[in-house]
Amino acid sequence: MQLTIANQPVFAYSGGRAFTTDAPVALLIHGAGHDHSVWNLLARRLAHHGFGVLAPDLPGHGRSGGAALASIEALAGWIGQFLEAAGAQRANLIGHSMGSLIALQFAAECPERVDKLVLIGSVAPMPVARPLLDAAQHDRDAAHAMINQWSYSPDAQLGRSASPGLHLPNLNLRLMERQAPGVLATDLGACNAYTEGLTAAARVAAATMLICGTRDQMTPPRAARPLHQALGNANGGARMITLEGAGHAIMAEAPEALARAIEAFLSTG
Repeated sequence: MQLTIANQPVFAYSGGRAFTTDAPVALLIHGAGHDHSVWNLLARRLAHHGFGVLAPDLPGHGRSGGAALASIEALAGWIGQFLEAAGAQRANLIGHSMGSLIALQFAAECPERVDKLVLIGSVAPMPVARPLLDAAQHDRDAAHAMINQWSYSPDAQLGRSASPGLHLPNLNLRLMERQAPGVLATDLGACNAYTEGLTAAARVAAATMLICGTRDQMTPPRAARPLHQALGNANGGARMITLEGAGHAIMAEAPEALARAIEAFLSTG
């Protein structure tokens, strides 16, 4: 699906089916240094189970034009523009890592436009280690190696994969390498500078679910507790689930468990 926002081309994956607003909308927001392709399996599942799916490449990522935006607040504003361009008034927001912060900020700013909120691999604040920030600016190969080391469980590092024959860290490396120079540094800088997460969480009205991997080294479940507590005003109270054995790259390591949890959450009243 091709759109135009601020005279820049924007690509969004719709899960193999034409996007429609006649069904509940699921908007999938990717994380730092990634693009829509991290959502391929979940997007197809939701698109074939009654949802209108939008998985955009954020500005400067993947097949979308323009420069990467340097703040979570700016990215949340762009999400509003994206929904308008797609003709969607409301959506269920699903975000991973940096994408979860974008979804959180948008849900706080525009509660009337969010049906439900799913935050995957999320903490607030989301500080980024100085060595990784420096490497992202000056040595992309080193930054990619750090991210792969911290994003996957030990089993995945050794070759375990939900898709036989795929080595998940190598697949992630290729994905990060195809992003434009400077994108990863901008993304990580935006995460590191975002200090309003807990304040935003207190303003969220939509029913919310946090999903964590038990082997996540970047946003471990214990670090998500302040965000979980801050979401106390969410409709029904925020729920939090953990997926056994998964690292930060939950969509790759536990795609079936993740899809079941999200589909059940979005489908309940």
